[in-house]
Parts: sequence; structure tokens; C-alpha cells
Amino acid sequence: MPAEPAAVTPSPRQSGAGLLRHELAKPLLALAALLVLDFIFVPGFFTLQVRDGHLYGPLIDIVNRAAPLMLAALGMTLVIATRGIDISVGAVVALSGTMAAMLIGGTMVINNGVPTYVANTPMALALAAAMGAAVLCGAWNGLLVAGLKLQPIVATLILMVAGRGLAQLLTDGQIVTVYYQPFFFLGSGYLLGIPFALWVVAAVLLVVGLLLKKTALGLFIQAVGINPVAARLAGVRTATLIFFVYVFCSACAGLAGLMIASNIKSADANNAGLLLELDAILAVTLGGTSLAGGKFSLAGSMIGALIIQTLTYTIYSLGVPPEVNMVVKSIVVFAVCLSQSAGFKKMWKGRA
Repeated sequence: MPAEPAAVTPSPRQSGAGLLRHELAKPLLALAALLVLDFIFVPGFFTLQVRDGHLYGPLIDIVNRAAPLMLAALGMTLVIATRGIDISVGAVVALSGTMAAMLIGGTMVINNGVPTYVANTPMALALAAAMGAAVLCGAWNGLLVAGLKLQPIVATLILMVAGRGLAQLLTDGQIVTVYYQPFFFLGSGYLLGIPFALWVVAAVLLVVGLLLKKTALGLFIQAVGINPVAARLAGVRTATLIFFVYVFCSACAGLAGLMIASNIKSADANNAGLLLELDAILAVTLGGTSLAGGKFSLAGSMIGALIIQTLTYTIYSLGVPPEVNMVVKSIVVFAVCLSQSAGFKKMWKGRA
């Protein structure tokens, strides 16, 4: 019998090139570069301390503050994967946070001579109402996009304006303060020494990741993003899928709004979630998700959110004016769009 050909072992150079071609290589390298910059210029950046059984430090601050953005990016990833866009995320954040704050509030009562605050509405009911409002917002967007076939940016622009306007009407443009202590745990509490918000993000990521990997859902989303007509002819219920993708995106935004309101112990309908949709879109594209649809990465979107939050932390820590943050983000957006432009790639290869 002829001898079997010997297996070819890839050289270290080939292995390294393969790693660099991985879809998460670029966002991980970008995040690593920012961390190295912080290590050099920000004293004690990698310092971690344990106080009262809780972890504290700059790294913990970054991932904790990135939690709402990570949730928003999760929902936005699936929307963009289906060739859509949702610019109403910030408005849904403001609306859900406002509803929860108004319903929970807090009334002082005296128990055995000790003043304590009780919720105006049972907290579980208030949170359910806030999440219900977010889901209804998503259903509205899904109906306009999947049912009436409106352009996603136009359909979600309606809610972007109306949602924040409704939140401002509910609060008369004022900040609503929450006094009920248990509500604060969602945004600023700790579980096993780690911020509870990160456990929430991890749970949502795990459930969605399992659904995409263990069922045909991920394949259906890719099919709709690549060619919705062919997907429909193949038997995929594209309209239903797109509808529920927008519902999920708004649900993630609603949960992020509860997190923000819990963290700051109030609801600010004017500023809560302002421009969060743009950060979510940037995080998704930084993570390797194609704006043309089809190709997407949940892990990449999480890394993209961490890049944005680390960049913000770096700018503030170095004493750079906050206005520069917007300029830097705009440059990053421009670079990402160029990297995904077929025309630019063709022109670059032609010059090389």
C-alpha cells in the first residue's frame, strides 16, 4: 500500500498570519494598544483592590461603565446583521429609565423611629412596565420596517424623536430622583465581588450566543442579511425574523436604560442615552460586523464596546478636553467605513 503523505506542519510565520486574519484580531489589537497606552501614561491603571469583598480599579470601572453600551451593541448587532439600523436606541433608554424612576420613586416612612424609603409601585411591576414599554417600541420599529417596508433609518428616526419627547413629557423635562435602595443594585451593586451589571450582560450574551449557535437562528439572520429575497424563497420568514430582531434590540436598550437609571439613582429624559445609538453602531462595526449585513460577531461587538469605553477613559485620564472624544470617534467611524468599502479596497490594491 502506498505510504500516506506526511502531514504538513504550518510554520510559526504561517500560524501568526492565520491569527492576524481572525475576525477578532483587529479589535483585540486596538483594545490592547489602548491598554498599553493607559499602562504607560495612567499611573496604577492595572491596579485592582478588594474593598468590602468588592473589586475596584480602573479596569473594573471601564467594564462596569461599558455594560449599558454592551447591551445596546448586542441588540444593534443583530439589527445590522439583517441590513438594518436602529437609531432610536437612546430614546428607548431614556423612556425605560424614566418609566422605572417615576413608578418606583420612593416615599419616606418611619419604621420603629427609623426613616426608610419604600417604592411607590412594587419594583418588579415597575421594571416589567419599563421593559414592556421598551418591547412595544421595538414592536413599533419592527412593524414599520418588516410590515410597511420603510427604510430602517427613517422608521427608527420617528421613534428617536418621539420616544425622547414622550419621556420629556412624562417628566416635564425635570430629573426624576429615585430613593428606593434595592433599585440601585442593578446598576451599582456587586455579586461575588463583580459589578452586577456585568453578570446581566454576561447572561444576555450567553443566552443569545447559545440561541445563535445551537439553533438555526444564526444561519437565518445571516441568510436574511446576505440576500433577503433568496432567504424568503428558501422558506425563511424574513418579515417575522426582522420584526423580532428590532424587538430584541429595543429590549436590550430598555435594560440598558434601567441600568443607567439605577446607577445614577435618577432618570434624566434629556440626556440619558443621548447618542448611545451612535456608540452602539460604532462598537458593532469595530467588532467586525458588516454594515452591508450578513456577517456579524457578538464577541466582536463586546470588544468594540470596551474599545469605546477605554478610549473615553483614556481621553479623560490624560486631561484631554472632552470635546476631543467626539472628534476621535468621528475619525474612527471614517476609518471603519473605509475599511468596509469595496471601492476603497479596490483603489488601495490598485495603488499597491
